[in-house]
Amino acid sequence: MDEPSVLDYLKAKLNPFHKEKIVIPPELVAEQSVLEEGEVVMAEADIEKTAPAAAIPVIKAPALPWPWRTATSVIAALLAQSMLEPPARNLEIGLALYLLAAVLAVWAFWQGEWKLARRPEEADEPMRLPAMANWRLFMLGGSVILMLLGFAFFQDNRFTAWNVTLWLSSLTLGIISLLPNVKGTTRQRADQPAEIRVNVWTLLVIAVLAFGALYRFVDLNGIPGEPFSDHAEKLLDVSDVLNGQRPVFFVRNTGREAFQMYLTAFVATFFGTGLSFLSLKLGTALCGFLTLPFIYLTGKEVGNRWVGLLAMLMAGVAYWPNLISRIGLRFPIYPLFAAPMLYFLLRGLRTRKLQDFILSGIFLGVGLHGYSPARFLPFVVLAAIGIYLLHRQSKGNRVQTMMGLYALAFVSLIVFVPLLRYWFDNPDWFSYRAMTRLTDVERAIPMPVWQVFFSNLWKAWVMFWWDNGNIWVHSIPGRPALDAVTGGLYFLGTVLVAARYVRRRHWLDLFLLVSVPLLMMPSILSLAFPEENPSLNRTGAAIVPVFIIAAIGLEGFLRTINVRFKATPLRQWPTFIIGVYLVMLISMQNYSLVFDTFKTQFLNGAWNTSQIGKVVYNFATSIGSYDTAYVIPYPHWVDTRLVGIQAGFPGRDYALPMEQIALTSTDPRPKMFLFRPDDQNTYIELLRVYPNGNLSRYTSGFDGKDFMIYFVPASQ
Repeated sequence: MDEPSVLDYLKAKLNPFHKEKIVIPPELVAEQSVLEEGEVVMAEADIEKTAPAAAIPVIKAPALPWPWRTATSVIAALLAQSMLEPPARNLEIGLALYLLAAVLAVWAFWQGEWKLARRPEEADEPMRLPAMANWRLFMLGGSVILMLLGFAFFQDNRFTAWNVTLWLSSLTLGIISLLPNVKGTTRQRADQPAEIRVNVWTLLVIAVLAFGALYRFVDLNGIPGEPFSDHAEKLLDVSDVLNGQRPVFFVRNTGREAFQMYLTAFVATFFGTGLSFLSLKLGTALCGFLTLPFIYLTGKEVGNRWVGLLAMLMAGVAYWPNLISRIGLRFPIYPLFAAPMLYFLLRGLRTRKLQDFILSGIFLGVGLHGYSPARFLPFVVLAAIGIYLLHRQSKGNRVQTMMGLYALAFVSLIVFVPLLRYWFDNPDWFSYRAMTRLTDVERAIPMPVWQVFFSNLWKAWVMFWWDNGNIWVHSIPGRPALDAVTGGLYFLGTVLVAARYVRRRHWLDLFLLVSVPLLMMPSILSLAFPEENPSLNRTGAAIVPVFIIAAIGLEGFLRTINVRFKATPLRQWPTFIIGVYLVMLISMQNYSLVFDTFKTQFLNGAWNTSQIGKVVYNFATSIGSYDTAYVIPYPHWVDTRLVGIQAGFPGRDYALPMEQIALTSTDPRPKMFLFRPDDQNTYIELLRVYPNGNLSRYTSGFDGKDFMIYFVPASQ
């Protein structure tokens, strides 16, 4: 009988339906290195030189076949998403191409052609729990007592030195009581300096992070170019902080959590930007930027370092996270704390270390002080734990996992205590904003609840490929949330992760898929205002799993190409060229969306308070004063509080009702009145009170945004 060849062995390994076992004599083959599920790569063996080299025949491994299913699937997915790009959309062709891409992707994966990143190894031993000891009980009891005292002393909705001390002391004792005993650690000698390794990979990570920083911070002063009323409310809250107030919950404008106000106060002071629109934007851009490293770490946790790097790269340049980071409102705080919460939770479930659950709880608790959609994060935690416990990977660790959940919940509860007290004292005010969307408090739900819910769920799920909503202040209405390349890769990643779950039944694949709608639930649950769904702000935390899933698809595609060419003279060049080309396409389209399309759209839609403020500033610093400049209000026109902020006089509202124009006649100083061109009643009143005034028109450069300037010289 003929001996099987290496090609026969390779075909047998790659074909999941091959039943006959083929064994190649060990002296004729190299050592096999199984790198990924379904991937076999021939590696060099360490062969004992017990015989002359000539006695060992040299067998050349045959070239692998071209991965046509994988390549065709990617091409079909990218073409499909390009068909769904506005304005020339073709839904039928797009869906047909996506169906073809899905079939080919599953086929390629099932045949072992499409290589997916292998997950990091899971711990074999159960979680090591802290040993029961009297001192632990003492610490735990002290933590609970201090937490209750802190709860009692937060009754006035303000941070004080006393209640903050009680609060942080409770947190410290609680963490100490939960930490396991550390054994086997070695201390570094004092005379031995710490070693810091900077290799090529570290430099690559830093370069990608810096690239993301460019997209977050370049032209931050100009994009978006104008504030709107929500920014005025936030700056008034920040002004309260700078003036010495320390609220736990800010009640202005239906109520807001505190994190952004204190962050902006710090930015305004540290960077010297003052109480300004730029301070708001700089703070939120920092939040968006600081999310990127945790996307990288989470990508490493569910795949490998390339998955993490590609996820961070795509999230760094993508238009969706960039817009919600630049807008100057609380939107990026949701993903900022959801990302580390998920990272430490997933790492804790894999490594079975209690410390990770504690860190996850800290980020969950702080996140609840940031943006109200974070209130859904506890349900995401419960979903992750529940899915994990229902799968075989949790065998032998289920009881310990519940201890980890307890640690996470206990720590997050302590961090949440200040807001918990406000919620206890003011339940209606704390929940008002959420209840207006979830219930009929403000408006009747237009359809049966279940119909609205599933309609919202569908719209949110397809927003990545079709329509991200109609809220023009933080999105481009009517277009997909993802660019054409990332949208196609996210679709393929979703299909492949689902196929891998069907084949391997690993809990993490299922959770990755489920986490996307769960993290978008604050938008989906807008039952009374379904027109507000989908929204890029309330779905913000979904950027973490979405870009990781897209990166799984991209990394798998590049890995498959690399396996095909690594044994040829071309080696890694085709992979490098294809990868760079796709990254360029992603970067260029997102750059155009943010720095061209959105910039123009926003300036055309927002009122030009910066121009009005500049006119007031020029008047006040030349022949007039801040006290004798006035803006006559008009329905649906500029927010006159923003004029003061833009003029460098924050806190002053420049509104003067038309009926009060005559009251200014007693002031002999020069005066300036600004009003809309179509406000003829104001013009008539100004002519009556100040017949010697001078009228001019300010040309804004935008349709419908010119304004009139009525100058009154000083009276003799």
